[in-house]
Amino acid sequence: MAKVIASSLRKGNVVDVDGKLYVVLTAQNIHPGKGTPVTQLDMRRISDGTKVSERYRTTEQVEKATVEDRDHQFLYEDGEGFHFMNPETFDQVTMSRDDIGDQAAYLQEGMTVSLKLHEGLAIAIELPQRVTFEVVETEPVVKGQTASSSYKPAMLNNGVRTMVPPHISAGTRIVVMTEDGSYVERAKD
Repeated sequence: MAKVIASSLRKGNVVDVDGKLYVVLTAQNIHPGKGTPVTQLDMRRISDGTKVSERYRTTEQVEKATVEDRDHQFLYEDGEGFHFMNPETFDQVTMSRDDIGDQAAYLQEGMTVSLKLHEGLAIAIELPQRVTFEVVETEPVVKGQTASSSYKPAMLNNGVRTMVPPHISAGTRIVVMTEDGSYVERAKD
């Protein structure tokens, strides 16, 4: 275990609070006009999946658990959960839908992800920053609507809705950020 200041924690980090391991779901540094800056952490207890919110002063020390980052390849999803394989040892690891959460929509077969392992148990997942998907449906372009800031809703082939520029049509492959599902660019492939 290593002590770190609360403001340095990020999504996916694993912390030890009162002897229990938690994975950080969101970390937000709040600087009020008056008073002490704080770090708001939304976390999930690894042992039973309970979600908690904690506030720490930004300079407060927090125990960061030692976890091992290992690249794994996503194989498939079934009733047991999501199955990943270590490409070096061919060992398979299964994670539940609760462990992966809303990131499940961005998983694609064969995708390489970074699993966080604690004592051989997969506790968190880190996706690549950008993923390519196909636009399944979107509204047609309205003539005269050329303002650069105007975006229109689109449905991707993974079931996620995002906002895209007017020139994107159904069938176009686009790159999205896995963190928030936002449009980055048209895919180059």
